[in-house]
Amino acid sequence: MEVKGEIRGIDIISDGNFVLRNHGKEGLKRVEEKLKEVGFPIEYRKIKPMGFYPSALKALSLLAIKEALGYDDEKIEEIGKSAPKFSLIIKLFVKYFASLKKFFFGHTPRIWREYWTIGEFIPVELNEEEKFAIIRYQNFDLHPIYCLYLKGYFTTLTKLITGAKKVECKETKCTFRGDKFHEYFLKWE
Repeated sequence: MEVKGEIRGIDIISDGNFVLRNHGKEGLKRVEEKLKEVGFPIEYRKIKPMGFYPSALKALSLLAIKEALGYDDEKIEEIGKSAPKFSLIIKLFVKYFASLKKFFFGHTPRIWREYWTIGEFIPVELNEEEKFAIIRYQNFDLHPIYCLYLKGYFTTLTKLITGAKKVECKETKCTFRGDKFHEYFLKWE
C-alpha cells in the first residue's frame, strides 16, 4: 500500500523528543540507526518543524521506536499522549478558544489541516452534558500503529480542552479492521 500525503515535521520531531526525554541521546541514536537499517536515514534534529515530509515517515518513526526500544502498544499511546503537551499550535488554540463547542467543531478540523495534506478530520458529535465526543477521520490510511498514537493524542487533547482529569478513548471504527473510516469515542469526567 502506498501512503500518500505529507505531514509537518513537528509531528515527527515530537517522536524524537519523546525518546530523548525517556531514553536520552543513546535511545535516540538506536532509533535513528533502526531507521537507517530500513533505508530511511532520518536525523530528528535536522527535521524542519514547519516543513512537510512524506506521511509514511510518521509511521516509520513510530515503528522504529517500537522495535529499537522494545515498546508495546501502551508505550506508543504514551507517545501520542505526550505530543499535544508540547505543541505550540495546540497550546495557542486551547488557551485562546475557551468554548469547547467552538474548538471541537471549528478548530480541530483546521488543526488537522495544519499538520496533514491528506485526510479529513470530522467532529461527529459533542455532548457536553453527558461528557462525550465522537470524532472521525477519513481518506487517510497510514498504518495501524498510528491508530494507537492517535488514541493517546486524542486522550490528552480532550484533557486539555475540557480540563478533565480522566479521559477514556476507544477506537470504535478502523479502516484496518474493514471500516470505511476511523472513529474514536471519547468520554471524560
